[in-house]
Amino acid sequence: MIPQNSILGITSTLGLHPVMTGMRTMFSEGKMGIIQNVGYPEQNRSHFRSTDIWNSGIVNSNASTGWLGRNFDNLYPNFPSDYPNTTYPDPFAISMGSQVSATCQGLMGNFSHTVDNPTDTFNLAQTGAVNDGTYFGSHMDFLNTIIGQTNAYGTEVYNAATNGQSLSTLYNANNPIAMQLRSVAKMISGGLKTKVYVLNIDGFDTHDSQVLSTDKTQGNHASLLKTLSDAVFAFQDDLALLNLEQRVAGMTYSEFGRQVASNASIGTDHGDAAPLFLFGTCIGQLVVGSNPVIGNQIVDQEGVPMHIDFRDVYASILHNWFQIPQSDVQALFEQTVTFYGFLNGCSTGLDENGLDSTKGLVYPNPAVSQITIRFQAKNEWTKVEIFDLLGNSMKVVYDGMLSGGVHNIPCDISDLTLGEYFATITKQSGVETIKWTKLKTI
Repeated sequence: MIPQNSILGITSTLGLHPVMTGMRTMFSEGKMGIIQNVGYPEQNRSHFRSTDIWNSGIVNSNASTGWLGRNFDNLYPNFPSDYPNTTYPDPFAISMGSQVSATCQGLMGNFSHTVDNPTDTFNLAQTGAVNDGTYFGSHMDFLNTIIGQTNAYGTEVYNAATNGQSLSTLYNANNPIAMQLRSVAKMISGGLKTKVYVLNIDGFDTHDSQVLSTDKTQGNHASLLKTLSDAVFAFQDDLALLNLEQRVAGMTYSEFGRQVASNASIGTDHGDAAPLFLFGTCIGQLVVGSNPVIGNQIVDQEGVPMHIDFRDVYASILHNWFQIPQSDVQALFEQTVTFYGFLNGCSTGLDENGLDSTKGLVYPNPAVSQITIRFQAKNEWTKVEIFDLLGNSMKVVYDGMLSGGVHNIPCDISDLTLGEYFATITKQSGVETIKWTKLKTI
């Protein structure tokens, strides 16, 4: 355990590892959010299976596509055939390194283009084979398509990286994830229209020597957390200097957390839920999810229990950031998802601006002390009420006649405990119920 006096406090009850000074600064500046206790039901502690689950966004079956890949399939049919083209000349996603990300795997191809060094791209030689209608010919035709696509995308990546720039002096050349993020900043500033960038940092499987026996604040885990925190801090600084902050949002994830108790090798074994970090000025300063409760007696192999389903986080990012309609997002996942409003800082309020006559809205969602319930009425008696998940009425927000048109009804929620609630709007023309989340006070 980290000594109490070493923790970097960010709220009265929540803190970061002492090496994470960069992320602590970002949180204080309203550029970092934390989602606690994220996972999936009945956690599988296998690296391989759990990684497949997180990459695919599917828990109950072995999926062959990624959660981002399925979304791309809906947006860009016939891929990889017909791409790139004059409308979409750039890669839809980029995997930094030498392997494409399984998150971007579509039905017929992976939507991510691998980039190791964006200023050192290469051209692959295409075969002279043609599709003669045979099984072999069709495969050679597909191979030629991928080679041509790779070369075309490589040219776009190279041009963007050489035309772009990086202005921050905070990058550490010995920090590999920082240098990858620096390349991402160059590609974005150089005009590349790629929507998704996937990066990887390994080494968190600390079954032994997680900390130094003489100093629990130092060791392998501390080095990894510092690597991540410093890299993200430098990248955010670069985005600010490049005037790109409001165009970029980031998220971290891993296949599982660690167990609560240390093992006999000064390490920790595979666990269950874990926190995710969101970063960017469009995220704002927020904490979603309550602090884990650690009892005096730890059950053998106990992990932090899951409270927030990772698929709800994915769904919320797709809806809020990529502006995918909720119905289309829901179709990507096998269970009913809950949508959270993570874009507190500079969100244009997609749902608020796009409200139609059939759909109400609670915003912000999640919320800390006050919400606004927005809906359409038709010159009719209307009752607005807040219920908990057990169906208990917590408060009546409004009860009376309303004129026709859009109404924004404020509601003080500072007296409610953190958790999920429903806002029910009962009108003569019908009833609608909206799920929303109360956060802890920051």
